Order: sequence, then structure tokens, then C-alpha cells
Amino acid sequence: MIERIAEFCIRRRAWVAGVILSLTLILSWFALHIEVRTVFEDMLPSRHEYVQTHEKFKDTFGGSNMVTIMFEVEEGDIFQTAVLDKVRTVTLGLREVSAVNQYQITSLASKKLKEVRASTAGIESRPLMWPDLPVDAEAMAELKRSVLRNPMVYGPYVSKDLQATLVTVDFIDQQVDYSKVFHEVRALIAKVDDGSVKIRVVGDPILYGWVNHYLPETIQLVLAALAVTLVMLFVLLRTWRGVSLPLLAGVVSAIWALGICRLLGIHFEPLVIVVAMLITSRAVSHSVQIVNRFDDEIELLPPGSDTSRIAARVALADLFRPGMLGVIADAACMAVVALSPIPMLQKLTVLSVVWVSTLTVSAVILTPVLLSFIRKPHGMAHPINCLPVLRKVLDLAVVVSLSRARYAVLGVSLLVVVSAGLYSLNLKIGDANPGSPILWPEAQYNQDSAAINARFEGVDRMFVVLGDDSRPDLIKGNEALQAMNSFQRFIEAQPEVGGSASIADVLPQVNSSLREGNPRYLELGDSGSLNGSLMAMLDSVSEPGDISRFADDHYANGAVTLMFRDRQGETIRTAVARIKEFIASHPLSEGQWHLAGGLIGVMAAVNEIILSSQIEAIALALLVLAVLCTIVYRSTTAGMLFMVPVIISNMLTFAFMTWKGIGMNINTVPVAALGIGLGVDYAFYIADRVKEEIAIGSSPEHAIRQALHSSGMGVIVTASVLILATLLWWASSLRFQAEMGLLMAIWLSVSAFSALFVMPSLIYVCRPRFIFGERGQAAATITQPTSFQPA
Repeated sequence: MIERIAEFCIRRRAWVAGVILSLTLILSWFALHIEVRTVFEDMLPSRHEYVQTHEKFKDTFGGSNMVTIMFEVEEGDIFQTAVLDKVRTVTLGLREVSAVNQYQITSLASKKLKEVRASTAGIESRPLMWPDLPVDAEAMAELKRSVLRNPMVYGPYVSKDLQATLVTVDFIDQQVDYSKVFHEVRALIAKVDDGSVKIRVVGDPILYGWVNHYLPETIQLVLAALAVTLVMLFVLLRTWRGVSLPLLAGVVSAIWALGICRLLGIHFEPLVIVVAMLITSRAVSHSVQIVNRFDDEIELLPPGSDTSRIAARVALADLFRPGMLGVIADAACMAVVALSPIPMLQKLTVLSVVWVSTLTVSAVILTPVLLSFIRKPHGMAHPINCLPVLRKVLDLAVVVSLSRARYAVLGVSLLVVVSAGLYSLNLKIGDANPGSPILWPEAQYNQDSAAINARFEGVDRMFVVLGDDSRPDLIKGNEALQAMNSFQRFIEAQPEVGGSASIADVLPQVNSSLREGNPRYLELGDSGSLNGSLMAMLDSVSEPGDISRFADDHYANGAVTLMFRDRQGETIRTAVARIKEFIASHPLSEGQWHLAGGLIGVMAAVNEIILSSQIEAIALALLVLAVLCTIVYRSTTAGMLFMVPVIISNMLTFAFMTWKGIGMNINTVPVAALGIGLGVDYAFYIADRVKEEIAIGSSPEHAIRQALHSSGMGVIVTASVLILATLLWWASSLRFQAEMGLLMAIWLSVSAFSALFVMPSLIYVCRPRFIFGERGQAAATITQPTSFQPA
């Protein structure tokens, strides 16, 4: 069947090339119109309990797209007209920002921060600094005193040293455009930033806005990597076809993938450019293998008019099986990610599977078809020949594989895999370091985040809800209030939780105010009737929206908002475990607790999904790979044999992630899944060439020597080129891209080493029947030579 496919493609080469190029032109129009953006809702596993709580209450208690702005002075305090005027200007200006939730803007200059007072005239609740700034020094001093005696403001919104204050604002998840919000918020801050006050801003809209901000730099790195790839291919392969055809294969696969995804309505996530580069590297790899095999055949054929056609047909026929198996393995291993309930990963899976599948057309078929058109295939484009240096490496691989050193290679590989596997048990799920792992620690965003966390209770928030929709006024009851108060004291014992807030923190202010500010009464009432009276008094002086941070309109549900100083996976898991511990040990007669909303609640859900599914996903991907190899080669031994390089590359990669503190999160999971297929591609070409040589009567030694000097040359060329190209990503301003580029380089290095040294040694020792057939037993009795002449 493979021979017939190869014969048809070369015989009808004009039609095949014409159809492929015509479809490429059509799909290029759609590819140019694909959307490049981050959609927050795609990151949420909608069926998870925490996400359902988040979706239900986010409009009341705050969503996960909150932005925090800090105004900080170096000398004196913030109670200066110039400083507070900046706070007021930004607070009012935020109303005009796209997708803003105008009921979730909170600062000293907003109507939400109030002081409750009691006098002979009654109880009043008035904003601290709204609608106007203090008019004189006495008014400014009174504002300062009001802040100092209000624990809901002093600490949460004004720092303990009085040198900083916060503005917080939330955005509507369904409408938020990170790039637009990023530019509008920065433009608003620029209007008031005259250098006298340090202004810092953090939040997911700002974080992903920075990702989009660096998109031009990312494109420059892509072009630089492409240039390095082309130059190295030109130097090493010494032909224009060795440069142009791998480039064309990568371009055609990208156009097809992006065009098809545009037709399917799938957008392009900026952070997955790393995945795109990884897949494009596979296109280059497959194409270089075919070009290299074409060049080998050309050297064996005499010059003639049909030389290129014959060599192209042989290259296509001989490499069709390993090429297709590599494509299918990559696609199948990536498809496993679609089992995750996270829409972003599902859409990325579709994009990746489509992209990988297009390699069948762009590399496996189009490259040999175009090779068949070459009229003068014997010429070289330049006199520099670097291949003898690479052949020395291949000679070493031959000597190692066919001598007793092969046992040392296999033994050391086993020891390394076991050690790396044990070390990888410490791999973190979720973010592994403070700040955002997407950016470098010295990036402005991470510096701003660290500065805010140092002065305040924490940037990132989680809310836990206590209530029952069928029980209005439940939160006014003594049991609910006491439960909230106890819960807050319990959870604040965790060092990473900087503070908490609930309606149980507001009522003590009312209680103290009724007794002329006596601090002895700065606590909840000791009876349900007293707490109910305090709640009624607070409600009577509140305006619509004042209580929305703490309870819904019917007081059926109340929230405890927790402030976190970091978003590391271990911090979130500890907090969730402690919350569940408290709930289990403090049962309620009415109402129930609901976990967990806000950004940290959403991240907890994502981390739990990854934690529960990662091991299963890796195991399933390995199973898929084994089944594919078993079907193609009709041997269970093949399935087990090809798992060896995959296990080696993945264990070493996971060990590297553990060492460098790279957590397994929503951004790194797709790269890890695709790496399972990446780890075996090179081995397919080596093993299949050995099988081919054995089939024509070669001895095992000659077959391995030929495989290494033919397919092995393609492996070492593509690996060296792509390793250097991917290392360029270390210059990226996005830490995630830099680390994933380094991760890809390690994957490629280990995969190449496994294909050149481990697989030939394993094949020679095990003599699997699917490669050697019945000759395997006979070959085992052949006296092994003591020395080998390099090919």
C-alpha cells in the first residue's frame, strides 16, 4: 500500500502539488484572520464545584479579574491633597474603562468605604472621602483619624505605616478584553503619574496584558529562530532544497492549521506560541529526514532525467511509515489533553491535533513530491562541508551500539531514568514560585506584586460562601456570624493568608459606635438578638450596594474573603485543606459552606483538575503510543520498545522542571503532553531503517551502521539545528516562553541521544522479532566483530 501511495504521488506529482498549493492559498486567507487573544472563561473547568460557586456569586462578592492599584509615597503619609487627588482621579476614571464592573470599584475616594457613627441624633454611615477631597488641614486630619479607627480600611486599604493606599476594581468576565483593559488602565495611570507618587498595578488583566504587550518581541524571536534554522540547514545540508523545503513544510502546516481553526471558530492563545514552535519543529524534522534520504539515494543513482523522481519515490516509500507514525503519535498524545474539562486545553488540543495532522501533507507528501521536480540534484550550493564532523558522532554511536559499551549505555540510562523519576515526584502542581511564572522575577509586574504584598494583606483573593438560598436573613443569625468569625481566625493562622473580611468584621464597628467608640465592645454581640439588632441598624443606614461585598440582597448568603500573599500551588492546596478541615469540625444546623470563588478559588479548581488528571493523562498517552506502535508493527514488543525513549526524555524533562521550579499548570500541561510524542519521533526513523536493511538481507551490524549513518544523520542535523533555534527563546521577556524554549531544547537533546545511542543498543541486545523477523535468532549467533570500520 505504501509503495502504491508513493508511486501515485510521484506519478501525479503536478496534480498533487497543485492541489496542496491551491488549498494553501485558500486557507491562508482564513489564517490571516484568526483571532489572537486570551479568553478568561476558557481557563475555567465549568463543572468543578469551585467554579460553579465562583460563577454564581462573582457579581456580588467579586470575580477573578480584579485589578489592584497601589499609590505609595516615600516620605510622609498619603494624607496629602496631591496624593489623594490622584487616587480620586483614577477611581473616577476607572468607570470609563472597558468591561469594568462599576459596583466593584473600591478606594478611599469611592462611596463604598464608610464609617459608622452613633450620636444622640442616631446612627449614621458616611463615606470617608466622597464625593470631594478634604477642604482644609482639619478635614484632612479628621479623615486620617477616621481611617485609623476603622479596621476595615486601616490595613486592607491604607497600609499600617500610612504610606500607601489601594484602589481595587473588578471586571466583567464575559466582556473583559485583557489587551484593551491593560492599555486603558495604563493610560489612566499615566495621566496622574508625575513621579511624586509610586504607582503599582497588578491583576490578571494586567498580567495577560503584558503577555500581549510582548507579542511583537515574540514575533521577532520567532523570526530569529527561523533565520537560525535556515542558515544552519544551508550550512549543514549544502543545498537550497535542504533550506527551502523544510521551510515550506513549516509554513504550509502553519497556514493549514490556523486556517482550519479559524473555520472552526477557535482563537489563538498568545502563550501557546511555544506549542506552535514545537509542532513546526516537527515539520522541519520530518522534511529534513526526507531530504536527507533523497540525498542518500541520489549518491547511489547515476545522473539521468529520472534520477530525482526515482530518489523521491524511494524516500517517500521508505519514510512514509515512520513519518506517519510520528505524526499520528504526536497527534494522539496531544489529543489526550482534550479529556481535561478545561475549555482552553480542549481548544488548544484541537489546534495542536489539526496542526500536527497537517504535517502529513506539508512534510511527508509535499516534500518528496517537490524533490521529484529537481533537475540537477547532484550539485552543492557551497564548498563548506560540516558533515564529516557529524559523522564522527555517528561513528561513535556505531561503536557504542555494537560493542560492550552498549551495556554501559543501557545501564546508565536506566539509573538516570530511575533517579530522575524519583526526583520528579517533587514536581509542583500549580505555580511553584511567588509572583507570576509567566514573567521573570525582576519584571515590573512581579516587582509590583511583591511590593503590594509587603504592605498589604495580599493581592489575590478567594471568597468562601456561607448560606442557603432558601433561607433569607440566614446571615443575620448568630450561628452564621459566629461561624464566620471563627473561620476567619482559623484560616488566618496560615502565614500565606494575609487577612480576611466578612460581615462579621463590620458589626463590631457598629457595636463599638453605639457605645461611644469603646474598644471593649469591638466584637460581635453575645446573643442572636443583639447581633440581629446590630445588623438591622447597619442595614438602616446603608445604601444599595454598601453590603454587597459581604452579603447578598436577601442576606441568604454571606462571603468570607481571604487575601493571599502568593498563588503558589502548595499555598492554595494548604488553604483548601484547612477550609475543609474547619467545615468538617464545625457542623452547622442551618446553611452550608460553598467553596470557593475569586481568582484563588478558580486556580484551586484548575490545580485540582491537573493534579487528578496529570498522572492518568501521561499514562494514557503512553498507552496510546504503545497501542499505535503495536498496530503499525503488529508486535507488542514494538509498543514496549518505543516507550523507552519516551520515558527517558519525559523523566529527565520533569526532573528539570522540578529543579528549575517550573510548576505543572494550565500553560505547561500542553507542552508536556506534546513532548511524549516528541520523545519518540527520532527513534521511529532509526528503528525503521534497521528493519528495512534487515529485510534486504543485511547483517544486524551492517543494518545498525547504515541506519545510524542515514537516518541518524537526519536526526543529528535536525536536532542540532532545532536545539540552537529553541535556545534563542531564553532571550524572551516572558519567563514562560524562555523556560519552555529551554525545555524543548532538553527534550530534543535527550530524544536525539536516545535515538542515536540507546535505541540501537537496545535493538542490538534485544533483537526484537518485528525488526529482525526469524533472522533475529540466527543473527544472535553471529560472531561479533571486535572493531568496526566507520561507514
